[in-house]
Amino acid sequence: MNDEQLLRYSRQIMLPQIDVEGQAKLLASTALLIGLGGLGSPAAMYLAAAGVGHLILVDDDVVDLSNLQRQILHGTDDIGRPKTESARDALLRINPDVKLTLIDHRLAGDELPAQVKKADVVLDGSDNFATRFAVNDACRAAGVPLVSGAAIRMEGQVSVFLNDGTGPCYRCLYRDEGELDTACSTNGVLAPVVGIIGSIQATEAIKVLTGIGETLHGRLLLLDALHMEWRTVRLRPDPACACQSQG
Repeated sequence: MNDEQLLRYSRQIMLPQIDVEGQAKLLASTALLIGLGGLGSPAAMYLAAAGVGHLILVDDDVVDLSNLQRQILHGTDDIGRPKTESARDALLRINPDVKLTLIDHRLAGDELPAQVKKADVVLDGSDNFATRFAVNDACRAAGVPLVSGAAIRMEGQVSVFLNDGTGPCYRCLYRDEGELDTACSTNGVLAPVVGIIGSIQATEAIKVLTGIGETLHGRLLLLDALHMEWRTVRLRPDPACACQSQG
């Protein structure tokens, strides 16, 4: 690290759990972010600020006026622009040293597994079960840790799936696709709730990348923002899940 980097990340390097070695790990890491909406916005901003060296940003949408209440990567002047381009400009203002790869279409076929294999950690900020299951399956097959987040109305949840054969995967939590309508476009969401959940996703990703602390692997963290209550639920592998038959 050069002097400018040492100064930029100095408050983080001061943490004994991080130190110079941990910061070097972050600078050498790649994170894949699926979705640049309410969850992906704060997650991407904190990962860029924290010094994760390479961010692969995936979103096929353009900025809409209705996004601006919660998707803090984007501004009024970005309406109509691809979210990947808006995100690029915002993230480079935060940290011009971060390497960004922009993917402005849905990852389909072999492309999703290929991008997952390039990453040291994947953050899923999508809003539908089809994408979440596809991302989970690709991460599980590649053995890449997945940080999963979701938020709706005034509730949120976060978990980590290390995909190392020691615990559950996302399908162990939700076995049936398409059972619930989880889109905030039809249910609504309180703006800060996605910020809280996205920030926790970034925190968990940094812990995964640096190997510090105890992640949410095997646990589901639940937020009830209306009453400002947190709950932690222990997750166990589902014997009927395909991830168990692979062990």
